[in-house]
Amino acid sequence: MNEEVKETMADYEDHFDDANPWNIVKKYMEDNTTLLVKVEGVVNGGVIAMIEGIRGFIPASKLSLSYVEDLETFLLKELEVKVIDADQANNKLILSAYDVLKEQQKEAKKEKMASLNVGDVLTGKVDSLQSYGAFINLENGLSGLVHISQISQNRIKSPSDVLEKGQDVTVKVIGIKDGKLSLSIKALEEKTDEVEDIKVEIPKAEDISTNLGDLFKNIKL
Repeated sequence: MNEEVKETMADYEDHFDDANPWNIVKKYMEDNTTLLVKVEGVVNGGVIAMIEGIRGFIPASKLSLSYVEDLETFLLKELEVKVIDADQANNKLILSAYDVLKEQQKEAKKEKMASLNVGDVLTGKVDSLQSYGAFINLENGLSGLVHISQISQNRIKSPSDVLEKGQDVTVKVIGIKDGKLSLSIKALEEKTDEVEDIKVEIPKAEDISTNLGDLFKNIKL
């Protein structure tokens, strides 16, 4: 076989590989490509969407960031997905909208964190109470921890002594590190345990003598 024929066959094989839809979807998976698909059917445990003519399956657990109660609500809906498994031998193509949503959520959190500064005052709700503090869901969608030492100016044994789940609170940002927020309720409380400075004027010795003289001046013995 001459070199020209070899080159022609190699070109054909390359073209054949590129035309194979399984190779295309595998490339999507390798490149972590985000794809827009339309849900075309609902089956047991998930939904169906087509990519490059191949029937792809999106498990219910990969449809959303939260639990999906009714799969029918996704029928004919467009979703952004990623290919997470492409197995031609077993004719298995698995897609995930969850992975896209998780990445978007992560990016949104980064942007919100970047806009915060130590000293900012925010409102939120108590999400959960632990022995070491309270987790707060903030108005901007972020969450942070109020350590037990930052809950009250008074010493408390447990966060539940002064807080309850779902309670509205105002907090101050006292720390931002590694994508985590440290918050304080105590920093916004007015100090109630300060002792007021009371100025007591001590009379001079001569004033005392004068006052005593005035007292006995009109007394007749």
